[in-house]
Amino acid sequence: MTRIIIDIETCPAQDPAVRNDIAVTIEPPGNISKAETIAAWHAEKKPAAVEEAWRKTAFDGALGHICVIGVAFNDEPPVSLYFENWAQDEAKLLARFFSIVDERIWEHPNVRPTFIGHNIIDFDLRFLFQRAVMLGVRPSCHIPFSAKHWDDSVFDTMTRWAGTKDRVKLDKLAKAMGLQLKGSEIGEEIDGSKVWDFVRAGRIADVAKYCCGDIERTRGIYRRMTFADLPLAV
Repeated sequence: MTRIIIDIETCPAQDPAVRNDIAVTIEPPGNISKAETIAAWHAEKKPAAVEEAWRKTAFDGALGHICVIGVAFNDEPPVSLYFENWAQDEAKLLARFFSIVDERIWEHPNVRPTFIGHNIIDFDLRFLFQRAVMLGVRPSCHIPFSAKHWDDSVFDTMTRWAGTKDRVKLDKLAKAMGLQLKGSEIGEEIDGSKVWDFVRAGRIADVAKYCCGDIERTRGIYRRMTFADLPLAV
């Protein structure tokens, strides 16, 4: 079996019009009625509310962008794919990732691959497909974008652990299993909530390193959940 572990890092919408559209929809709470109080809210509170809503477009494939794609095949070291001009080269990034996947799968065309990731079904695969649609990039025909949680073509470590109605963070599960990497290996300053801040600061290489760390943790969780490192029962 060919095992393909993937993880993506995403950024908010870069089109200023998106932020402007969001700003129009942000209104003060309904319990504020005085004109001077409303004016103060717009001056003091609205910018942060707009910023928070805009950052959430990093989870929307119609608006956000993929800046880094991490991938590992079987037990090979993970690699991270990215471009310094990530916003302009997103289509190129997708095409490169799809090509790499196709090349590896065609090495063993009769072996069905299993795609592994944390929340891969509801986020990574969906976002990859959405960005391919938005950017007009033909995706790999081997990637099961429409996989369901019971399909054996995908192993989603989050839903295998928490079920489809609950969630568990990758870091929390990895820590519980004793699979945390040392901070020096993944960049102790960064976590998922800080990806955009690092990218904006020109530190996309650090984001790529962090993504590889997530690949390693996900693979470790997968191996633990499939009992891959235990001796066969006699």
